[in-house]
Amino acid sequence: MKHPDDDNELFDRLEAEMNADSGGEVVDLDKARSARTESADPTIRPDTDPSADSDTAQSAAESDDPTARVMVDRPTAKATVPGYLGRLAAAQRRPVVPPWLKSVAELKTATAWVARHYAHSLGYHALRSPIYAARLTLQAPSGAAKFVGGTMRWMADREGEPVRLAAVRREDAAEYLKLSRQRDGRVRLRTLVMVLAMFIGLGAALAIYVLAPDWLQALSVGAVVMALGYAGRKADDPVIHRAVELPTAVKLTSDIVLRALGSLGIPAINQAQAKGRDGFEFTAPITRDGPGWRAQGNLPYGVTVTDIIERRDRLASGLRRPLGCVWPEAVPNEHTGHLVLWVGDQDMNRAKQPAWPLAKGGLVDLFKSVDFSTDQRGRWVGLTFMYIAAIIGAIPRMGKTFLLRLFALIAALDPRAELHTYDLKGTGDLDPVGEHVSYRHRAGEEDEDIEYAIADMREVRGELRRRAKVIRSLPRDICPESKVTSELASKPSLGLHPIVICVDECQVWFEHDKYGKEFEEICTDLVKRGPATGIVLMLATQRPDAKSLPTGISANAGVRLCMKVMDHTANDMVLGTSAHKRGVRATMFAWADKGIAYFVGDGSDARIIRSVYVDAPAAERIALRARKAREEAGTLSGHALGEAPEPVASGYDLLADILAVIPADEPKVWSETVVARLAELRPDVYDGWDPEGLAAALKPHGVSTIQVGRRIKGKVVNRRGIDRSHIIAAIAERDGKRDAG
Repeated sequence: MKHPDDDNELFDRLEAEMNADSGGEVVDLDKARSARTESADPTIRPDTDPSADSDTAQSAAESDDPTARVMVDRPTAKATVPGYLGRLAAAQRRPVVPPWLKSVAELKTATAWVARHYAHSLGYHALRSPIYAARLTLQAPSGAAKFVGGTMRWMADREGEPVRLAAVRREDAAEYLKLSRQRDGRVRLRTLVMVLAMFIGLGAALAIYVLAPDWLQALSVGAVVMALGYAGRKADDPVIHRAVELPTAVKLTSDIVLRALGSLGIPAINQAQAKGRDGFEFTAPITRDGPGWRAQGNLPYGVTVTDIIERRDRLASGLRRPLGCVWPEAVPNEHTGHLVLWVGDQDMNRAKQPAWPLAKGGLVDLFKSVDFSTDQRGRWVGLTFMYIAAIIGAIPRMGKTFLLRLFALIAALDPRAELHTYDLKGTGDLDPVGEHVSYRHRAGEEDEDIEYAIADMREVRGELRRRAKVIRSLPRDICPESKVTSELASKPSLGLHPIVICVDECQVWFEHDKYGKEFEEICTDLVKRGPATGIVLMLATQRPDAKSLPTGISANAGVRLCMKVMDHTANDMVLGTSAHKRGVRATMFAWADKGIAYFVGDGSDARIIRSVYVDAPAAERIALRARKAREEAGTLSGHALGEAPEPVASGYDLLADILAVIPADEPKVWSETVVARLAELRPDVYDGWDPEGLAAALKPHGVSTIQVGRRIKGKVVNRRGIDRSHIIAAIAERDGKRDAG
């Protein structure tokens, strides 16, 4: 018997001889196969002896040999996949009860819509019922003729005549005789049925005529006439028209979604569909979501939701839906390839909004969320007005001023809030709030309007400093987070009530040749420090660029609302740097999308909203209601009561006053010393100023504070201060410009 190792011994001898002759290498295929299949460690190289110690194999795999092949997917990798319980713990459970049933407001809205629909239909048809009866009566003769003719054709078996004629044309005698016998049987049976029906019908008619009361006779005759009239109707002229034209939106299906995604021209999706795959992985069934359909799933690897948003117009074409109905969006806390596609039944700008609850009654607490808009699905979207600074940007005629007025109305409905409203466009759009509620109000951009506004903003900046000191002095148990709360705002003794400043066309302020820099400094300070002290600044502009909306303000505003803009620069100025690249694009809105905006802030990602529309008469009614609430609370003051602001000390000049308090023998003085001396010089103007405020007030004049060293008790102390020569130079430059002017 041949030993199994004989072949191996022969092979080894031949291998050695061939290597000695040619230097080549002969591979034992059996050994190679067994090494691949029997090796338990995939990191072992194919030329390694499988019988070697596993530690040796591991050290070879972890060695620095650059030629060593290491498998990246180890067999133990499967052990790191979460188990069944782990997957259950991380699973997202769909709600048992639909969200619209959990919301009392949404349930009431849906119920009201249904009730109004059927009430309208009932009233529509009830009013037109005499016309329906008259038309049916006129059509009754035609219906009677159709009924008699149809009955005669049925009795004569006319429906089988084409088949019998076909048998005659084929000269098939047997088939024709068979069909004729069938026809004779049908005619006899149908004639018998008709005779019986005539006797029963005539008998019933005679009984009703003799025995039935008049109302039943009239009802019977009317029913017969109406039935004959219905039978005589024309297909293209129905008697009863629809009271409500329901949307004819096609149900969204997977085939429609895949077709639309395939039409976008994205290579990864097209390649997948060309290979017989879908190119989109549905992660949930397509369901009804509000007034539309919702589909969600994963895009192919490397394709993001932004890629879909960029092609929204082509997606709408692929879905065969209006652009305002198609809203692709990303999902927070999901990967960037997870797409949620919502397709509405009706264009967003044409859909009817639910009634705004505050339009007819109620007050608000600015420290709580207040509904001011709806999303694409018609759900309410709210905003907490405190602790924010807001920017509204849009091209003209898109609803920017209406939205700012809506915010002012909401603020007015909190009786504690102090409003400062400025309509720099001068058309009086903010007058309903300003004339009835505002503490300070102005419409226009004349010199006196700007002087009024700068004086007010200086006063607000002083109030900001006072509030900061009050908050700092409060005990931790009363003010634990060092900011104004609703409880603190309700205590008149502290003076921490909300202050809301609304400025329309704010670029007029920042571009002013005399006070532009000072407006910028004050507003930047309010945006940064105001929210914690209960001061809210809301700016609206139709030119969102670096000049009309300084970057120091736009970069620190926590709430941004952007309606239609024309380019990515304006888009990013309002919504934040790189917003356009991330797919947050207000440039995609159409001209008809009035009041529709991208909303960023209030603790959520960018979303599309449609603001509540409040026209001038409705705004007037709401403002009067807010005024009444303030009169009852005793908080109405300022412009709304006809009180003019206290006159500011006339003729004061900051630069001249600084020179007056810094003698020539003191070339450099600490800012705190200057502030103290200014307060002694003009207490009504400079009382409450601090070094930071002095530095901010000097910036518009082109003067910056410097480090000033003083030796105190043998040690040099450095603090911010003023160089007197800088003040002199600034005065000379200013006076020179005035003389030139």
